Amino acid sequence: MRPHTAWGFSKIPVKFKIPTSDNLVPIRLDIEIDGQKFKDAFTWNPSDPDSEIVMFAKRTVKDLKLPPAFVTQIAQSIQSQLTEFRSYDGQDMYTGERVVPIKLDLRVNHTLIKDHFLWDLNNFESDPEEFARSFCKDMGIEDPEVAPAVAVAIREQLYEIAVQSVASARESRMNKKYHRKVSEHVTSSKSGGLAVDLNKLFGNKASVVRKRKDWDVYEPIVDFLSNEEVDALEAKEEKKARSNSSKLSLLSA
Repeated sequence: MRPHTAWGFSKIPVKFKIPTSDNLVPIRLDIEIDGQKFKDAFTWNPSDPDSEIVMFAKRTVKDLKLPPAFVTQIAQSIQSQLTEFRSYDGQDMYTGERVVPIKLDLRVNHTLIKDHFLWDLNNFESDPEEFARSFCKDMGIEDPEVAPAVAVAIREQLYEIAVQSVASARESRMNKKYHRKVSEHVTSSKSGGLAVDLNKLFGNKASVVRKRKDWDVYEPIVDFLSNEEVDALEAKEEKKARSNSSKLSLLSA
């Protein structure tokens, strides 16, 4: 029997990289200063000089007419996320013939999206941005902000899986006999042991796949919300955020 880890069949480790054609860092900003909030999500090339971070922060604050205090907070948040990403540079991770479920559950302006599909982690030429553009075209989504948000959501999950793969490789070196399961994203076979083998299930190396029997179950759901529905959702999200903030304040008191 071939040996396997929680990440699928054992393979020669490769150096850390998000399993996509471009090794971009998903960046998410959620900043509040004096009651004014700024949220955004985008990708960043980790090879770009750090001097561009402050320039980007200043340009963002100017374009959106935010208070000057946001410049420092935006720059620090981006720098922190880039530093964490770069900390994995050069570390080993395992690839292998496996696919993982990717879930989309997000709202961008008036568009609400829910979807569930499988992604081939062994294809380092996959392109979340191209997938997102095709998805929006197929679903009749015209808002230009939706495709980038979908791509970032995919990249965030692939990044998390890659980080967990680094942890798996590290643990494998420390103890070859025992492997702790480190990811809830791994799809198990019916026997409960091995990760899904893409070739056995689908007979090809597609990056994104839907099993025929799951087409009805995981059919994409896209809703276009009215202004009233958006206002109601935002009020609900704001109430939840205040509640969570109050709980954190009580715990830290």
